[in-house]
Amino acid sequence: MVPLPVRRALLAAALGSAGRRRFPRHHGNRPPPGAAPLSPGPVSPPPTAPARPSSGAGGQEEAEGPSRVTAMLRHLLLKLRATGPVTVAEYMREALTNPGQGYYTRRGGIGESGDFVTSPEISQVFGELIGIWYISEWIAMGKPKAFQLVELGPGRGTLTDDILRVFNQLASLLSKCDVSIHLVEVSPKLSEIQALMLTGGKVQSNPEDKSAYMKGISKTGIPIFWYRDIQDVPPGYSFYLAHEFFDALPIHKFQRTEKGWREVLVDIDPEVPDQLRFVLSPSSTPATENFIQPEETRDHVEVCPEAGVIIQRLACRIEKDGGAALVADYGHDGTKTDTFRGFRNHKLHDVLKAPGTADLTADVDFSYLRKMTQGRTATLGPIKQREFLKNMGIDLRLQVLLQNSRDTATHEQLLHSYDMLMNPKEMGDRFNFFALLPHHRLADPDKKHKPESKSPVAPVAGFGELLLK
Repeated sequence: MVPLPVRRALLAAALGSAGRRRFPRHHGNRPPPGAAPLSPGPVSPPPTAPARPSSGAGGQEEAEGPSRVTAMLRHLLLKLRATGPVTVAEYMREALTNPGQGYYTRRGGIGESGDFVTSPEISQVFGELIGIWYISEWIAMGKPKAFQLVELGPGRGTLTDDILRVFNQLASLLSKCDVSIHLVEVSPKLSEIQALMLTGGKVQSNPEDKSAYMKGISKTGIPIFWYRDIQDVPPGYSFYLAHEFFDALPIHKFQRTEKGWREVLVDIDPEVPDQLRFVLSPSSTPATENFIQPEETRDHVEVCPEAGVIIQRLACRIEKDGGAALVADYGHDGTKTDTFRGFRNHKLHDVLKAPGTADLTADVDFSYLRKMTQGRTATLGPIKQREFLKNMGIDLRLQVLLQNSRDTATHEQLLHSYDMLMNPKEMGDRFNFFALLPHHRLADPDKKHKPESKSPVAPVAGFGELLLK
């Protein structure tokens, strides 16, 4: 068990009193899940559809105009003319990760000058508390001699950078542990940005290793490796991190009709040949047969098969090699329906307009992730971000930073960042934390052999209230 005084000492030792100024844009966070479009879009389902398949087709247009034909749109139009309608999943995959014109492979607009701002970009405290979570779990699991920190979709590398700072502050605690960083990133541009932030740009390509395409050493001396797929990451005791990762994976969308379930597809609008529209499949599709559960009660469902596959792989790795996974994203527990939407320049953007120039996203269905672990691991959450961060001690950290802030601007920025992370109307209730842990982590080993034992299981940080006495 991690005694409370030890956890408090961890927090104090890792975070110290120094704070960096990280100024967010007030409107930088994404609008709430399921937010209504800013204006009704012209895209509508075919006349036979009983209801509009997606509210995500709305949104304000940018200065380029609503009919802007991008290279990606031309590519999609040629494809649709040749093959007919495609699934929303295929459309997202092309728009986001097409090697030539995909949004993430070309742009990856994170930060104030991009299309959205994430929690780590708002405040260093967020990443520091995530770092504390991993250290806490490492201690609770008996301080293994080595661990890999594996982040899926690391963005600009800000979160890993904050976590590494915590690891450096606790270097004496980790002195006998072999720590390495493994980043799963498909975007060449983002991997360059990550390398610059984490290593100062001192990296080298890794042609002799077919799994890692790049490697380097962090500013604090920890080895870092880059991969294109989670399967390329070496096996071993690992802590996994997925912050705003699953929401960008391709989804299939389904609509209940009088004739049964139909899949929502993307097709060319016959009235405006250089624009796209949503249509319903005339009959059931393979995805309809495989992904809709018999007990489903909703009329509109979004399913992300890739998320299921990745969660299965994480669960298998944790079951075999040990470790834990922490997922932080906006989502729901199997209750929401139509959440597909786009963001560009910090505003809602029509998902079917100018593909390749905007971030496309959908809420994570945590009930689906839980199901896809197939019982290989235990799960905790989802729990609201404000509850998780409060349980991790964000209020204590804020007090220390405020006491040490020397100017009004820093003081105001700290309070503003805290509000962005914790306010239920900002990110506090929109984002959730979800964890995968080995079953033995939550089961008292003494109970098996000594049923009369009353020694409690070490609580999992963040998912229970931190009582300070």
